[in-house]
Amino acid sequence: MSRKAVLALADGTVFEGRPFGAEGEAIGEVVFNTGMTGYQEVLSDPSYRGQIVCMTYPHIGNTGVNPEDLEAVRPALAGFIVKEGCPAPSNWRLREGLEEFLKAHGIVGIQGIDTRALTRHIRDRGAQEGCVSTRDEDPARLVEKAQASPGLIGRDLVAEVTCPGPYIWSEGEWVWGKGASRGATEAAIRPPAPQMDLFGDAPKPGGPFKVVAFDCGIKLNILRKLVGLGCDVVVVPANTRASEVLAQQPDGIFLSNGPGDPEGVPYFIETVQALLGRKPIFGICLGHQILGLALGGKTFKLKFGHHGCNHPVKDLTTGKVEITTQNHGFAVAMDSFRDCRIRELAIRREDILQTHVNLNDGTCEGLLHRTLPIFAVQYHPEASPGPHDSHYLFKRFLALMERERRLSARPPRIQFGDA
Repeated sequence: MSRKAVLALADGTVFEGRPFGAEGEAIGEVVFNTGMTGYQEVLSDPSYRGQIVCMTYPHIGNTGVNPEDLEAVRPALAGFIVKEGCPAPSNWRLREGLEEFLKAHGIVGIQGIDTRALTRHIRDRGAQEGCVSTRDEDPARLVEKAQASPGLIGRDLVAEVTCPGPYIWSEGEWVWGKGASRGATEAAIRPPAPQMDLFGDAPKPGGPFKVVAFDCGIKLNILRKLVGLGCDVVVVPANTRASEVLAQQPDGIFLSNGPGDPEGVPYFIETVQALLGRKPIFGICLGHQILGLALGGKTFKLKFGHHGCNHPVKDLTTGKVEITTQNHGFAVAMDSFRDCRIRELAIRREDILQTHVNLNDGTCEGLLHRTLPIFAVQYHPEASPGPHDSHYLFKRFLALMERERRLSARPPRIQFGDA
């Protein structure tokens, strides 16, 4: 019989179960994910930095783990909670079991607790700090550790998951029977030193659009989608200066997903403000929130966040409803925008339009500016895991870059009275 593991929440609620994964202790914000599958992508999503994830589906690990479905080189979440971990996975693509994967990456987990009760508790009381331990069974001490945790608000978690330097991404989407268009290797993600010097006079590759993607904890399938649509993708750290990005002469700029509080990365907000109006910009998740803050709006923390691959969203520009993948604990307050000036740009409240709405709670899921070439969504159109309903948004980005390219190529109009 395995020895005990304990989950303690900051409000004093305690659950007892069995160890699942690495031995030790994990502290973070406890949230639940409503996906029935996709645990591997959840585990490797950098947006979960600082969080302990509870899967609501009861049986997790059936198909094991394989390297092709990872969304980052290594997991970033604090801990993992399941009702029952599968001890004997079976799938032709698996390379190791889920518990082996957790142990290899030092992820402390717990199984055997009533995840339905935990989910209802979080839903009613809100996401809160918690502590999972396999070495300390004293509930009082674990509650105190959870209460002492700093939480997410105001913390810069992006700095903990962003890439150390710029790199070129060249791997496309995974195709049945063929795999990815390039090998999913560490070398493809971290290229040799000569390729890292991307801010010099390196020749532009032959693709139709060059995209600079800010890595705030970017999911790899976002990069695969961009490459699959023919983009040349350069990934840069979140603290890269606007001048360095513009020096690359990109056709478009991508703002990625990432963990925590968007107000905890003021340097990134300032960078995006410096880029407004200069190049087409597309933001996802944290990138959506950062764009909202850069335009003068505010964000707020959701009670328990949106985490899963079954969230209904309505596209207000078309009237279509799509089922989406989501992972965020903050949202943009659309009523917070006011007329303001950013650099030489006069930002008017009426020019910032909400494009998507969450049909569960009515929160903002997308926005654009009426005249500036920018738009963003709060959810994950690249999915992984999840439905493919929202893939059209990447094509919207391409269409926006094409429009701006045509406009910039037009010769200046000659007015009467010009010299």
